[in-house]
Amino acid sequence: MTAHKSQSRALPVPSGRLTRLARFGGLASNIAGSMALNAAQQVARGKRPQAKDLLLTPANARRVADQLAHMRGAAMKVGQLISMDAGDMLPPKLAEIMARLRADAHYMPFGQLKRVLSKNWGESWSSRFADFQVRPIAAASIGQVHRAATVDGRDLAIKVQYPGVRRSIDSDVDNVAALMRMSGALPKGLDIGPMLDEAKRQLHEEADYEREGRYLARFAGLLADAPDFVVPALHADLTTRDVLAMDHMEGVGVDTLTGAPQETRDRVMGLLIGLLFRELFEFEMMQTDPNFANYRYRPDSGQVVLLDFGASREFRPDMPEQFRHLMKAGLDDDRAAVRKAILDIGFFAEQTAAHHQRIMIDMFEMSMEPLKRPGAFDFARNDLAMRMRDAGMALGADRGFWHIPPMDTLFMQRKFSGVYMLATRLKARVDLRAIIESYL
Repeated sequence: MTAHKSQSRALPVPSGRLTRLARFGGLASNIAGSMALNAAQQVARGKRPQAKDLLLTPANARRVADQLAHMRGAAMKVGQLISMDAGDMLPPKLAEIMARLRADAHYMPFGQLKRVLSKNWGESWSSRFADFQVRPIAAASIGQVHRAATVDGRDLAIKVQYPGVRRSIDSDVDNVAALMRMSGALPKGLDIGPMLDEAKRQLHEEADYEREGRYLARFAGLLADAPDFVVPALHADLTTRDVLAMDHMEGVGVDTLTGAPQETRDRVMGLLIGLLFRELFEFEMMQTDPNFANYRYRPDSGQVVLLDFGASREFRPDMPEQFRHLMKAGLDDDRAAVRKAILDIGFFAEQTAAHHQRIMIDMFEMSMEPLKRPGAFDFARNDLAMRMRDAGMALGADRGFWHIPPMDTLFMQRKFSGVYMLATRLKARVDLRAIIESYL
C-alpha cells in the first residue's frame, strides 16, 4: 500500500441518519444564534434587518461550507450545485467561501475505507492488488478515487462511495432545502417539491456506480469514432453499486490550460462544445455534470479525457427536436417561432404574464448572439455573461415570476452554463455557428 499527497485530510464520513441530522440541527442552531446576534446589533443601530441579509454573511457561509464539506454525500453535492449556479450572484466574499465546496473534499480514514472495500470485495480483497494507494488521488461529494495496480497488470482508478450516502440522500436534500427556506431566498408560495423530488432521484442515480458503469461503457461506444476523445474502459469484475473500477487516465485538468497556446485552448473548447451539441441532437443523452474536473487533457496526444458519467441523463424523445426548432427560430430572428418553441419546451406557460414572456424571449435572443455572428466568438472579449446574469437576476428578483421548467431542461442548462464558464476561463475563440449548423 502506498500513500498520495493532498491538501485535504482524513475525516470520517458521518454515515448514520441521526448523526447527520444532529449536524444539520447544530448548524441551524449556530446560524440562528448568529442571525439573532446580528439582528440585535442592527436594531441597536436603528436599522431594520432583513432575514436574507442576516443569513448571507461570510461567517454563516463559512459555517455552511465547512459543515457540508465534512458531511459530504448529498448535502455537499447540493451545496456544490447551489454554489455553481448562484456563485456569480453572490457577493465576491461569499462566492469565494462557497466555491470551497467545489474543491477536493476531505477523504475517509483508512479504517473506514477498508470496511467499505471488504463489504464489497470480501475480506481478502487486497490479495487482488499489487499496489493500492490508500491516500485518494481525488475526493468529491459522494466518493473518492484511488489508484491501484492489480496482480494481473491493470492500472486502475477505483472510485469508492462514502458509507451511508444512499441512506441519507432524501433527508440531506430536505435539510439543505430547509436552510434555503430559512434564508428567505425562496418565495413562500413557491412549490419546490417537484424540484426536490427530482434532485433526490438524480442523486440516487449518481450513487449507483453500476449504473454509472453502464453509461461509461455506452459513451465509450458512442465515441468510438471520435479519436480526439478518450473514455476510460470499465472493469466490471471489480465494479459494484458502491465501487467503480475503470482505467486510470493520465492527463492535466482542462481548466489548467489557461497558459496554453491560443490554438490549443480554441481546439479543446471546440471539441467540448461540439460534443455538447452531439449529445443533445445525436445521442439524445448527456453527461449533465459541468464540473471542470470531469475533463482532462493529454498534451502528448492532444486528446480530451472524459470522466464521471454518474449524472448522465437520457432526454425525452421530443426534446432534441424542440431545441432544434428553438435554435433555428433564433437564428432566423423569428420571435413568434421562438415564443412557440419556448412554450413547447416549458420555459414559460401560456398564462405567464406578457412582459415576463418578453423578458424570457429577449434573454434567449441574447444567448443566441454568439451563434449569429460570423467567424469565431471570443469568449474573453464580450460582456454577454454579465448581461445574461443581470437579466436573470432581475427576472429572479421579480416575485411575480416563479416558474420551474421541466427538469431535463434545467440539467441541460447547467451543462451549457458550465461549458460556457470553462470557455470563458480559457479565453477561447470558437466558431459556434459552424458547429451548430450541421445539426439544424
